[in-house]
Amino acid sequence: MPQLVWLVTGCSSGFGLQFTHSILARGDLVIATARNPASIQHLSSLDGVSVLQLDVTSPQHEIDATIAHAVAIHGHIDVLINNAAHVQLGVWEELEYEDWTRQFETNVFGTIKVTKPVLSHMRTRNQGTLVFVSSLNGFVAHPTVGPYSASKHALEGAVESLSHEVAMMGSGVKTLLIEPGRFRTELLSSSNLKVKTAESTNPEYTKFYKEVFPAVSNESGRQPGDPVKLASIVLDLVRNEGIAEGKNVPLRILLGNDAWEEVGTKLRSTLKSFEEWEGVTRSTDFDA
Repeated sequence: MPQLVWLVTGCSSGFGLQFTHSILARGDLVIATARNPASIQHLSSLDGVSVLQLDVTSPQHEIDATIAHAVAIHGHIDVLINNAAHVQLGVWEELEYEDWTRQFETNVFGTIKVTKPVLSHMRTRNQGTLVFVSSLNGFVAHPTVGPYSASKHALEGAVESLSHEVAMMGSGVKTLLIEPGRFRTELLSSSNLKVKTAESTNPEYTKFYKEVFPAVSNESGRQPGDPVKLASIVLDLVRNEGIAEGKNVPLRILLGNDAWEEVGTKLRSTLKSFEEWEGVTRSTDFDA
């Protein structure tokens, strides 16, 4: 396969940083981006890496200009990895409207704004791969991460729709949703985890503030998933080599034993309910 040019968002830490190193190890080129350019400036000393400032919450015209700059570096972009994200932690009743909108601005609308000009570029070239880092929480919702789970469910629906659009156009553009379980990245670190820390006035929520929230925060650095292995698999999927050689890559790829277990449980439960309530589901059409 020829040398590919990858544009990756959220490269200051976690998956984004690991993707950068893994892509270089395969002999490809990386345009690494982050909201704070100082956080990735050290990457510019690596052969094959270009560094750009990109805040996915910026207005569309600013993002369009940044993507145009990125395209000009090597003349094209072959792969986009939408990775930038953060987690909002809190219970429904005590989260503010702004907590939800901030979550969606980065995890959903930011991804859409970055993808739009890259998709246009790839469509005109009739080739390219759009990778979206979703989450186990895009399939199975957990308590206290409603905004994050909602954002990932929204992303999954939007990308599934996009996958049908590019297929109907026959554009040569491919889409890929990565659904990681709990991986040892900085996603749950203080810089990426937004927590409603004020003590609740509702006694029903006391256990969330004293037990659940600290447990989620303390999980950081103890997650079972290996980011190096995840990045390697994603590169295989995009490049159709290694574990993906000779295979048709599906839209969604679950990664992690925890993701396998939890999604399997939900699928079995959903199928059971689906079959038990078939009669009711199919009873709503007009009578023949």
